[in-house]
Amino acid sequence: MSTETSRETVRLDPVEEAIAAIAAGGIVVVSDDEDRENEGDLIMAADAATDASIAFFVRYTSGVICVSLDGDRCADLRLPLMVPPMANNESQGTAFTVTVDLRSGTTTGISAADRAATITALADRTVPAEEFNRPGHIFPLQARPGGVLKRAGHTEAALDLARLAGRESAGVLCELVSEDGSMMRGPELRAFADEHGLKFISIADLIRYRRRSEKLIVRSAEARVPTEFGEFRCHAFKSLVDGETHLAFVKGDVSDESNDDPVLVRVHSECLTGDIFASVKCDCGPQLHEAMRRIAEHGRGAVVYLRGHEGRGIGISHKLRAYDLQDSGLDTVDANLELGLPVDSREYGIGAQILVDLGVRKLRLLTNNPAKYGGLEGFGLTIEGREALHVAVHPEAEHYLKTKRDRMGHLIPDDFGAAGEQQ
Repeated sequence: MSTETSRETVRLDPVEEAIAAIAAGGIVVVSDDEDRENEGDLIMAADAATDASIAFFVRYTSGVICVSLDGDRCADLRLPLMVPPMANNESQGTAFTVTVDLRSGTTTGISAADRAATITALADRTVPAEEFNRPGHIFPLQARPGGVLKRAGHTEAALDLARLAGRESAGVLCELVSEDGSMMRGPELRAFADEHGLKFISIADLIRYRRRSEKLIVRSAEARVPTEFGEFRCHAFKSLVDGETHLAFVKGDVSDESNDDPVLVRVHSECLTGDIFASVKCDCGPQLHEAMRRIAEHGRGAVVYLRGHEGRGIGISHKLRAYDLQDSGLDTVDANLELGLPVDSREYGIGAQILVDLGVRKLRLLTNNPAKYGGLEGFGLTIEGREALHVAVHPEAEHYLKTKRDRMGHLIPDDFGAAGEQQ
């Protein structure tokens, strides 16, 4: 079964098939998002590199062959970063270390055979730092802990694929180029993969695969919390990816075993300005309170509060910069784009895992945002319906809500101001 990319009609292969290819020592094509580098890399497990496979890399790529390593291996090999993190102004902040060649059994280091030898030695944790010359012709990269769930780059994708395939935690990667030397993109990547019998996936699909197949949260604490809306049981969940702590305010027994009826659920993205400081530039705080009120009144449900979602995922500092641009006349969408940021980078997989951990299987979603459907499905959850959250709107927020309705597809009525005031 294959999937289609949302912005290009390019067929992608299932991630499972790419993992199987990597496990067998093969090569795959991996593309990133068009908002990022919008390019495709050849990727394979470093411990499977051969003269022939690296010759294939040399022929069809830029030739700047990199090896993705975890922090521990970089430390063992005493590979310092080329530049300190704060001084790294490479477009994607790629963590290049000093270059290397294997010292023994190679000549100049540039041939496919020499590079294959260096690559497999980098993947072999028994080979010490002293076995490598510096500088060299292979570019080690230090991957971020957490892989593509922490940084959606080819460096992390290469390491994740090798790990998921059961190979040594090291991956080979290099950018595909067209015959004219330009970057290979979109349909050209699909055609190349088909011509050479390679699987073709996206980093976005790899992220979704990991969020579906790996347990990414652990319950760390819980307590009774009385609120002005009623008494809830608050559960804290720690992310195993970035250490962030998320919360679930639960009313009643929400497990599927106790009651087969759908659970009333609100998945709420953290909004410091709206939730805590009562900003009227958005409707986040009133939506949160209305959701808690409805769930308390219903007697059974959960509010999942996702940290790290500030400003639709851009963070509080960027959010304040976007606010300043909005005061200059831009709407919430164009303000993000002006800052070079995505319109909405939130991921709801953690929220889905929290609901599953609580025993929820069927739910009714309290939301005006249809994008949350796709973010929660695929985790063993069935969304049986939606309830709108129309709340009183301050005049400061009217343009913001109109933009969310007209440009982001939120299900907000034309008379949302009047509808909110009636509730």
